[in-house]
Amino acid sequence: MTVLRRYIAVVDRINHAIGRVAMYGIFALMAVLLWSSVSKVFFSPSMWTLEMAQFIMVGYYILGGPYSIQMGSNVRMDLLYGEWSPRRKAAVDIVTVFFLIFYLGVLLWGGIDSTNYSFKYGGERSPTAWRPYLWPIKVTMCFGITLMLLQAVSELFKDILRLRGEEVPAHVV
Repeated sequence: MTVLRRYIAVVDRINHAIGRVAMYGIFALMAVLLWSSVSKVFFSPSMWTLEMAQFIMVGYYILGGPYSIQMGSNVRMDLLYGEWSPRRKAAVDIVTVFFLIFYLGVLLWGGIDSTNYSFKYGGERSPTAWRPYLWPIKVTMCFGITLMLLQAVSELFKDILRLRGEEVPAHVV
């Protein structure tokens, strides 16, 4: 059980730190969208703003996802779940987290394959007028999905500890 606790502590600490930084991505997104609006009114429209906003949003969402899972901010069906005991919640979560782990594994596999394609053919570029390289966002996605997969396993370990009646490490602050 010491290994589980150590894994939980390390993964939670990493995802907490990255999530706290990623949450400020909303300000970068706001800046790009503000520039887009200003440039359309006062200057010539910028070609890069829509795609850059999409890239920032992907980073914000993907890198903030593990932090959201860690903080329990993910969406659950509270119709039944909210009334259950912590042990029953843990038992159900142990079953359902395997669906999440499988999904994230398939997503990571596809992401790695797509990223390799991007590198293999001399730097895949977007088909838009701006034509940015796509590998940076694909690497970000693979990194974020990996962090989310690690956090899902951390949540599985926390549920195992809860089911055994042991104390679960508190959120990293």
